[in-house]
Amino acid sequence: MQVKETRNEGLKRGYQFTLPAADLAATVDAKLKEAQPEVEMKGFRKGKVPMAMLKKNFGPRILGDAMQEAIDGALKKHLDESGDRPATQPKVEMQNGETWKEGDDVVVNVSYEALPPIPEVDLSSLTLEKLTVPAEDAAINEALQNLAKSAQSFEDREAGSAAEKGDQAVIDFKGFVDGEAFEGGAGEDYPLVLGSNSFIPGFEDQLVGAKAGDAVTVTVTFPTEYGAPHLAGKEATFECTVKAVKAPKEATIDDELAKKFGAEDLDALKKQIAGRLEQEYAGAARAILKRSLLDQLDEKVKFDLPESLVEAEAQQIAHQLWHEENPEVHDHNHGSIEPTDEHKKLAERRVRLGLLLAEIGQKAEVTVTDQEMTQAVLRAARQYPGQERAFFEFVQQNQAVQQQLRAPIFEDKVVDHIAEQAKVEEKTVTKEELEKAVEALDEL
Repeated sequence: MQVKETRNEGLKRGYQFTLPAADLAATVDAKLKEAQPEVEMKGFRKGKVPMAMLKKNFGPRILGDAMQEAIDGALKKHLDESGDRPATQPKVEMQNGETWKEGDDVVVNVSYEALPPIPEVDLSSLTLEKLTVPAEDAAINEALQNLAKSAQSFEDREAGSAAEKGDQAVIDFKGFVDGEAFEGGAGEDYPLVLGSNSFIPGFEDQLVGAKAGDAVTVTVTFPTEYGAPHLAGKEATFECTVKAVKAPKEATIDDELAKKFGAEDLDALKKQIAGRLEQEYAGAARAILKRSLLDQLDEKVKFDLPESLVEAEAQQIAHQLWHEENPEVHDHNHGSIEPTDEHKKLAERRVRLGLLLAEIGQKAEVTVTDQEMTQAVLRAARQYPGQERAFFEFVQQNQAVQQQLRAPIFEDKVVDHIAEQAKVEEKTVTKEELEKAVEALDEL
């Protein structure tokens, strides 16, 4: 195999591999001879099929296999010797493929972008701030109040009382569109909390002021994006009978409330809430520390980037943002989405930091354990209730999905490794200060 360099510009590489016809023919003959003792054909005993007959029947397939093996072997040898790491799958094209015939040399053009050399970075030069927020009594009490509200009950108001926002109206209802009742538009003894926005917009407002025993006709218009296309945008009337009006009664914050939420008593519930709050604060504080870490790395370390990776990342960013701005489109049947300069700038940052973190992680021998992967799969499977087994099988058979699950775990472990080498100062702040710092992340 002869190898000739055809391009060496920046990270772009090009090579021409030439496989002499004589070498290829010798490989085919060797493979046929190796297989000959086991071949059986009509009219010949096992192992006695003439070489000419073998070449006629099996030669083309073996020739193709030999060509592929030779090219793959040459490319692997070249990458091993050069030390190049292609950023994406190398492009392999056979020269004069349409006119090539057996007996000709095989000439293949190979092109790719090499991953750049990643410069060393002094991780001890990074200065990070680790924010700590204690769970204060006010936050714990606020959480208790929310739990009491979620555990509230409803009691009948005095006879003749008008329903207020926040009350529960127990109703029978039947809906009509164009004078015809429609499927799913009726219910009996339905406990509707007025102001909960659980019904069509405007429905609950028209029941405010109603009394037990009242018959109320509610007129509303289904949203244009309503899930049932035959109802979307249509005006509907609902004949409602108010059977009871109940006032909300918040649960008392005591040991009984604590038991409803799985705690032994109120003190135990408070400790659980404090632990949960501090865990939430720690998660937010970590996000702030990680952003600072990545910002400093992005500022300190510069190197050439493979255009193919940047372009692919910019396209993905543009596509994702377009779908966020157009949530009604759930498929990919839309026009081309061109990345902006802002998308490309963000893509460059992501690619640079991705390559840098991968290099740091590899040198530090950071790995993702089987247990960590199992936990990641279990978390992802919760998004598909009832289909967990099918999801597990899908992940096992899909390397790309496995990589998607592994990547954030690897990145977080690399971030932890970097933080261990950096100068980290702990700082206690209030919940409000932490929230402002989190809001600032979204503004960047």
